[in-house]
Amino acid sequence: MLLKSMVYKKQDLTTVKETNTLAEALAILEESGYRCVPILDESSKIFRGNIYKMHIYRHKANGGDMSLPVTHLLKNATKFIHLRDSFFHVFFTIKELPYITVLDDDNQFYGILTHSTLLNMLAQSWNIDEGKYVLTIASTGSQGELATMAKIIAKYSSITSCITLDVGQDEFIRRTLITLPKTTTPETKDKIVQQLSKQFRVAEVEELN
Repeated sequence: MLLKSMVYKKQDLTTVKETNTLAEALAILEESGYRCVPILDESSKIFRGNIYKMHIYRHKANGGDMSLPVTHLLKNATKFIHLRDSFFHVFFTIKELPYITVLDDDNQFYGILTHSTLLNMLAQSWNIDEGKYVLTIASTGSQGELATMAKIIAKYSSITSCITLDVGQDEFIRRTLITLPKTTTPETKDKIVQQLSKQFRVAEVEELN
């Protein structure tokens, strides 16, 4: 996965040092407007974890000592990826985090990949700007089904994008979302749906704005 183009690099980020106090970290967070920033060592090379504004506020509200080092409330110390990691590893590691820390080949802090950047990349894979219709095709997930769908559609149109999702809620365990190009006419779309319906269940047809 080519992460470099999506990663915010270290020199462009707001970070705190592991020697900063909670009071100093809170001031940095309030000034930056971020709810969470990375904690680095004194050399700014080693990632220690993240510090969240909400945890400092909670600590302060409970009468906690604000002169304690920021590492006292350190979180997500093991939540990081490497530049060479696969998309699937990245996707399932970031989950509910606002961002995931990215390390280089030497395990040094390189930057962060934000949740919003990853979602924008996924949205681009739909090729919404280039598409006209999205067909949601339900199938059993058997071998060769995707090739069959593509062969049917290729008789009438090209394919702008294709995404498969496993849902496992009924006998139709797979949903294949195929985007047809902007040039697709309603008549062509109807022919494709008609032919696909002979072998699969076309669960939804969405027209893109």
